[in-house]
Amino acid sequence: LISPEGAATKNEPNQHIECSNSQNENRLRLLEAQESELLELKTMFQEVKVDFRSLQTQFQDDITELGHNIQGISKAALGYNQAVKENRNLYNMLQEVRGNIRVFCRIRPLMNSKSISSIEHVGNDGSIMVCDPYKPQTTRKIFQFNQIFGPTTTQDEIYRETQSLIRSVMDGYNVCILAYGQTGSGKTHTMCGPSGGLSSNDLGINYMALNDLFTISTSREDVKYDIRVQMVEIYNEQVRDLLSEDTSSTKLDIRSSSNGLFNLPDAKMCPVQSPSDVMTLMLLGEKHRASGPTAMNNRSSRSHSILTVHVNGKDISGNVSCSCLHLVDLAGSERVDRSEATGDRLKEAQHINKSLSCLGDVITALAQKNSHIPYRNSKLTQLLQSSLG
Repeated sequence: LISPEGAATKNEPNQHIECSNSQNENRLRLLEAQESELLELKTMFQEVKVDFRSLQTQFQDDITELGHNIQGISKAALGYNQAVKENRNLYNMLQEVRGNIRVFCRIRPLMNSKSISSIEHVGNDGSIMVCDPYKPQTTRKIFQFNQIFGPTTTQDEIYRETQSLIRSVMDGYNVCILAYGQTGSGKTHTMCGPSGGLSSNDLGINYMALNDLFTISTSREDVKYDIRVQMVEIYNEQVRDLLSEDTSSTKLDIRSSSNGLFNLPDAKMCPVQSPSDVMTLMLLGEKHRASGPTAMNNRSSRSHSILTVHVNGKDISGNVSCSCLHLVDLAGSERVDRSEATGDRLKEAQHINKSLSCLGDVITALAQKNSHIPYRNSKLTQLLQSSLG
């Protein structure tokens, strides 16, 4: 007989075997589950790998296409810049064909109804016949100009003939626009407008030129411009800074630069951002300018006024251009005997006439393409050399 205790002792190994089998089955199921998950992860990894290679190929294709597009854009930009450059060169060649030196004649209206005109005939070819109205048969003379403007011509019509030159300034060319004539002939009116004011609708060449200059500089987004202004006068062959607070003691020396041109290193140079900035400086300069009464004009300008606009440009390619625009209101030319000048006024008239004569000599030499141009004969021609020659 086996006791109950002995039976329990004999069944203990079987219980251990059953527990061990159950644990093994659990481990096996866990391993199978992990293996299944690994297979899924492997499949997902393969899919991600394929997607990555596809994206990599697409990215490389996009980079290649972008490179081609950039190359095309670069070629187009280069072609555009070249076309712009050629256009500007052709434009300025056209200006040279029209004449580097152009002389216009503006006929001032008669001062009153009793005045007698000395103009006998104006031709369509730029010729004009003048004479002494009291001796018409013996004093006739014919002069030739590029163009003649009648007494009814407006300020705007005058400016249109010089407007193309402003673009040349922005392209790196030096330009000079000056008014020459007898005292009282309307030079200051043409250059500065009535009384040099800003409120008039009849503004002069100076303001319209400056307005166009800033308009062009703003429209050219590929070029950054730095614009600065100087304003001086030549009075009795002395150069004075009209933008200095103390004009009486500010006499300037003209110096020769390394390129053979003349400049005024000590003249005040004012940066400007708009036409109104320049006009404010011009009004200051006009206030400081020397003037005095003569028999020909109650307030005759006794000096040459030179407003110089310096334009420095730099495009996106790093190319730099430097140019200047001289806007000149010359002192009135007059015969000493008719002006009734004496003392200081006589001295002024002599200096004025001498410098104007030197200017005429320079322009004649340039027109005749002489090998020697007498720039050094006066301070006026020295300062204007860069834009005359």
